[in-house]
Formats: sequence, structure tokens, C-alpha cells
Amino acid sequence: MLDVTHIEYIPKTSPLLCGEHAIHGAVAADSYDQYVAGHYGHPVQEQRALANGKAVVDLSHYGIVTITGSDRLSWLQTLTTQQSQGLNAPFSSEALFLDLRGRVEIATKIYEDGETTYLLTEPTMNATLVDWLTRMQFAARVEVTDRTGELALIGATEAVPGLSDSVWVDPWPGISPGGYAYTEDPADHPAIHEDYAWRLYIIDSEKLVETIEGLPDDFRIAGTMASEALRVAAGRPRQLFDTDERSIPHELDWLRTAVHLEKGCYKGQETVARVHNLGHPPRRLVGLMIDGSVHGLPEVGAEIIVRPETDDEAAMTSARSVGTLKSVAMHHEMGAIGTAMIRRNTKPDAELIIREVPPQDAAEQEKPNFTAASQEILTSPSAGKVVGRVQGLTDLRRR
Repeated sequence: MLDVTHIEYIPKTSPLLCGEHAIHGAVAADSYDQYVAGHYGHPVQEQRALANGKAVVDLSHYGIVTITGSDRLSWLQTLTTQQSQGLNAPFSSEALFLDLRGRVEIATKIYEDGETTYLLTEPTMNATLVDWLTRMQFAARVEVTDRTGELALIGATEAVPGLSDSVWVDPWPGISPGGYAYTEDPADHPAIHEDYAWRLYIIDSEKLVETIEGLPDDFRIAGTMASEALRVAAGRPRQLFDTDERSIPHELDWLRTAVHLEKGCYKGQETVARVHNLGHPPRRLVGLMIDGSVHGLPEVGAEIIVRPETDDEAAMTSARSVGTLKSVAMHHEMGAIGTAMIRRNTKPDAELIIREVPPQDAAEQEKPNFTAASQEILTSPSAGKVVGRVQGLTDLRRR
């Protein structure tokens, strides 16, 4: 089989961010979310409203691919990590497309309404997904359509009055049928403590402005700074942010919601089974509580080191990197938080240091920045190698 060919795609800028319908105070987000607003002038208030179920987030830059035809669910059954047959519509789930080595290539959120399957992707990933699915169609009775730009997503933590059409409900942090939790105690997860909930409404793009203007009086619009802070606090993995070209699902505790361990016949299955049953993932995703006394947030991509016995600059500069900072956010209650991908055998109680190394062309006097951070276990160091181990997690499966 051919591996996925990544195709560059540039989303349209949201009409709520610029143009005649732009909302006053809207400021563009960073990175892959730059096509929508990061905030609308009041990031803390927006985040609190979203956490309390009284705000929505414009995510119209996300990719939306639809599949119709009688073979769509049986076809997806052979291509993804998730079970798609034998489920009663409507249903929400999550699935991954892996390469032959079991590495994550495309992460999708699946919504099925009984006639159409909606695959929701990260910004810029829709064209890649359409290309891959089209090449894998062969004799399957399916029709793949890229509806990015024609349809739009609105995110919320609770049901929004007036928005009752197609809605994808996030299964995280539950353990989906066929899934497996990689935390030591599946009942002790940050998302459970944070009462994390997330849903994505699928609407016509032409109705985006009208929908936002028609929100109930006690609702407001929030930017992606708010939704990202809640996501990071819940340890919820996100492609393009928490993944890289080496990521396998086990490292991100993605077997909870995106992998069905009792199905087969998909690319990368051998790696998924081998690591889960006989080995350990080489890395693990951790949550970070970042020292708030430092002005500003550290840059994504910074190195992670274990705090050396001596805190002198030379020791911290020469210390071996054990990982990379993946996501950062400012939470309205916890302050600066983040996620990092680190070596699996890094001690769970080790204090970490975020080391920001200046670029090579920086002035000679510019020195690395060091920011302390404590770990929050998201993927256990003992994850994997379950053969002979009692799982004991079936009572916590839900949705």
C-alpha cells in the first residue's frame, strides 16, 4: 500500500475574524488555528464562559470530508483503527489512519447520521485525507467529497439551544468499546477531574454569521485560546500539535477512544498489537504545570530536560534532552500549562525544565531560557506489555 501523500491546503479565513462581519476585538490565533480568532478581546472571560457551557468557538477552518454510498462503513472498517460497522446511527467516534509502521498520519473525528459519514480533520489535513481515500476506493461503492468551506464547525462544551442538527460528541476521556486506558488508574485522569466535555456542531458555512448572531443572550463567542486551554488541561491529544512524524497511538493514550483492539485489517495494525501486547511505547505524553513566575509562555518546540542536581546554567545547558514541548496554554484557574512528549523511562516524579535554545543566527550574548515544570502523568511509563496483565478497565467503559 502507498503511504499517505501530504497535500498542502490553506483554509479560508473566517468571516468572524476579518471582513464586514468580523467581530470587534477579534485577534487571530497562532499556528494552525490562525484562520480563526484566538480571542475577541477578553480571553479570560471567554474561557470561563466556555468552561461553564455558555460560549461557542468558531472552528470553521477545520476540514470536513463526507462519504456516502452503501459501502462507506464497511470500507472505513478496513482502513482505520476504529470499528465502524454494526453501530446504530447517529453515532460519534474517533479513528486514526496509520502508516505501515503504525505511526499516526491522519486523525479523524467520525459522525455518522445513517446516510452520510462525516470525517472531521485538523486544519489543512482535509485535502490529504481526500487524496488518500480516493486512491483507496477501488471497487467500493462510495463517494468521497471535500466539503471544507461549504460546511463549518462550531465547538461547545454543552448543548447549545437552537443548534440541534448534526453534532459530534467527544468520547474523551471514556474508554470506547475495544479501547484501553494507558493511565495507571483510568478513574484518575485530568479530564475526569476537569469534567471535560466537547462537541462539534456541523452547520452550513453560509449560516455561520447568522448562527453566532442568533445565540441566546446568556451565550458569547470565545476564541481558540479558550478551547485550547481546556483541551490541554484535559490531556486531550490533538494532531499537528501533540503529534509528530514518529507518533504512535500508544504514546498519547489514544487507545482510549481511537483504536479498537479487537478488530483487524487496517494498515499499522501489527505495530498497534505488538506494542500493546509485548512492548512499551518509546515515548509518553505528559501534562505540564509550568512555573507561572516567568513572564509569558515558553515556545512550542522547546526542549525538555530533567532538572540537574545543580541548577547552574552550564549544567542545564549541557543536560541531555528527554523530549519536546508540544502544546502550551494559559488556563483561567491553573495558570500556565502544557503538554510534552518525553522518553518513556523518564522518572514520573522528576522535575522537568523547559529549555528554550536561541536560534543559531541569534546574537552571541543571547542565552537559553529555562522554565521549571512539574509532570502530570497522562500516559503511564508502564503502558503496554499487557499480555498476562489483568486489564480491569471494562467497568469504566462508556459511550
